[in-house]
Parts: sequence; structure tokens; C-alpha cells
Amino acid sequence: MSHRRHDPGHHPTQSTTGDGSVTDLSQARHGDPGARTPGMLHGRGRSYDILAAVFFGGRRRRFFTRLVAESGAHPGDRVLDVGCGTGYLTRMMAETVAPGGTARGVDPSGEAITQARRLAHRANCTFSDGIAEALDAPDDTYDVVVSSLMIHHLPEAQRPRAIGEMFRVLRPRGSLLIAEFRPPASRIGRRLVSALTGHNAMAENRVDLLDPMIREAGFEHIHSGDLRPWTHYVQARKPPAAV
Repeated sequence: MSHRRHDPGHHPTQSTTGDGSVTDLSQARHGDPGARTPGMLHGRGRSYDILAAVFFGGRRRRFFTRLVAESGAHPGDRVLDVGCGTGYLTRMMAETVAPGGTARGVDPSGEAITQARRLAHRANCTFSDGIAEALDAPDDTYDVVVSSLMIHHLPEAQRPRAIGEMFRVLRPRGSLLIAEFRPPASRIGRRLVSALTGHNAMAENRVDLLDPMIREAGFEHIHSGDLRPWTHYVQARKPPAAV
């Protein structure tokens, strides 16, 4: 995946996206108007899809089919894919929830959203600009929220906020699925990941922190597992509404 070097302790106010435009990150444009967004934006267009195909080694369809199954989505559901990139998972979710359901992907990269829209051929599959820390949706909007290989893009301090936003936009009893890169166990493997991506965010990704963050956000019935290649996922549910 294409990434930019960033210091988790540094909070930039601007970032250049893949299409060359400069985006002001000091004020969120969606959801909570007071939300801050210190994470970096990453341009991800056609090159992202090429690199993803290499990363999954011919197992991309099989991998995402498993994620769709773990998400618990059914026909008629409303799905949000947070950090959708070029929309591969979003499109598969749209197939799963048809007829009657919808899938919407959001991503801060204009290049990625443009490519996602080019590839979308279903009326129930849409894409829009958006950031995980301040989702542009009312409370209790979606039946299912998914996010694949996105959380590591955020500084650790902002990850609980993003998961809290996913909790907010899910309806009571709604389902959450987060899949994240699980670094190799060996030091050599981690060094190779750092060399390939140009930073340490993936090589040092603390997937063990996902479960407690999701629990702290208010989710319940949490279970997790590992998938090849190098992926850890967590599935959970939002509790029913208080009577």
C-alpha cells in the first residue's frame, strides 16, 4: 500500500493527497465539527490496487469473501466501509446486501474515491470523501460498519476516536468488523515491511490493542481471529438500546 512517512506524535495541519491537492486537516469537514484530524492522507488510486494484488498473492477475493462473512451483513442491510480505499470491500458488501441494502465507502483520498467510483457498477454502491474520526452520518444510521487495513494509518491517540465514531453511527445491535495488518513475528520480516512501505506504522502495528479499544468504545460480544496473509480481525456488536 502507498503510505507517507509520519511521526505519530506530530500533528500536521496540512497534507498533500495523491492528486496533488493540499487538504487542511486542522478542522474536520464531517461529523463533529470540532473533531481534529492529525492523521496523514494517502493518495491511493490504480497503484493501490496493483500493490494490493501483489500483497494478497492471488488470494484477494478469498480474503475479502471471508471478511464479508465475518461482518454478519445480510440482504437489506445498510453498510458503511470506513477508509474504503478504491472500494474493493465496499463493492463486495454491496453484492451481499442486495437486494434492498446499500453499501457506502468513505475515504479521505480524492484519488481513491475517484477510482472507486469508476469501478462501481451497482446502484446500491456509493462513495464519498470522509474521515474516520468524524463520520458524516447521523447516530444509529448503519446496520454494519466495516474497516479493512485502515486503522494503522491513524496516530494511536486518534484510533479510539475513530472507533467511537463507528459505534455512534451503528444502530443498536449493529455489527462492526475491523481488519488490520498483523506484523510478521520475526525482526527481519518487520524490517522488510518497513522497507517496502517507507515507515514503521505497519511493522509496529499493535493489533493486540484493537480488542480493548473496541470494548472501551462500548461494543460487546467481541471475538477475533487471524487471516492469511498477515491480518487480524475483530468482530463485535453494539448493545441494544436502553429501555
